[in-house]
Amino acid sequence: MMLRAARAAGPLLRISGAGAVGERIRGGVPSTPAVFTRGFFDFFKKGEKEAADDAEAKAKAKARLSDEMSRGYFEDISEIRKNGGKIAMATKVIIPEDAAVKFPDLPLESPGGGTLRLPLVASPPEDSSPEAGGTVVPEASLVCLSFRASSQKMAESWSLPFLDAFGASGKVQVYEVSFIDSWLLSSSPMRRAFLKVTRKSNNPQRHVAYAFGDHYDFRKELQIVNLLTGYIYLVDRLGRIRWQGFGTATQEELSSLTTCTSILLDEK
Repeated sequence: MMLRAARAAGPLLRISGAGAVGERIRGGVPSTPAVFTRGFFDFFKKGEKEAADDAEAKAKAKARLSDEMSRGYFEDISEIRKNGGKIAMATKVIIPEDAAVKFPDLPLESPGGGTLRLPLVASPPEDSSPEAGGTVVPEASLVCLSFRASSQKMAESWSLPFLDAFGASGKVQVYEVSFIDSWLLSSSPMRRAFLKVTRKSNNPQRHVAYAFGDHYDFRKELQIVNLLTGYIYLVDRLGRIRWQGFGTATQEELSSLTTCTSILLDEK
């Protein structure tokens, strides 16, 4: 009889013990099964996020491959032969402030070993300093982009007349940017050696700079397709594009650039 009572009391004692453990859990000490369950779901969620990120990265890579394969060197050179690099005519009037888009962020390196990041943006109005990160921000910057050596002369057809017209004002700067997408030249030792032998500028208002590495996203932002021509942008002190040109400058286009720059320098 007593043996049967002990056997019957066993489950009750175990339940009582579980209740005591429950009290301890509610007191702030988690049970091992609870920790395991929570850890399992955290790991599962992390795996889901990594899988989603991986799928997104693969989708972007696939889209880029399709985009790059849709147009190649031969398409670019065929277009250049047809229009001489003039893929579009330059802007005839200044782009209004409220319609202007910001020039994409672009880190650069100079032959002298210095670094620079475009666009240069002036401090907020409440800050009386005319500098951005220790660099004086010009009222207007002419940014000339060359993705191949063949377009560097195109850039100079804009930059040299621009400096002749506005250099004496002390309010403008020119940035002639060459893009180096070769992984070998972009590596640290080769990059340093390359910068030592590249062309330099003796004019403090004319900056020769280089952008190394992959710039696909940068090109997409500016809708740059043909890499054999030059791309010219007039950027204001807030980093906004107010005028743009392409290829080799014509007298008519230089006239529009001069007019738009004068308007920009007069803006308050």
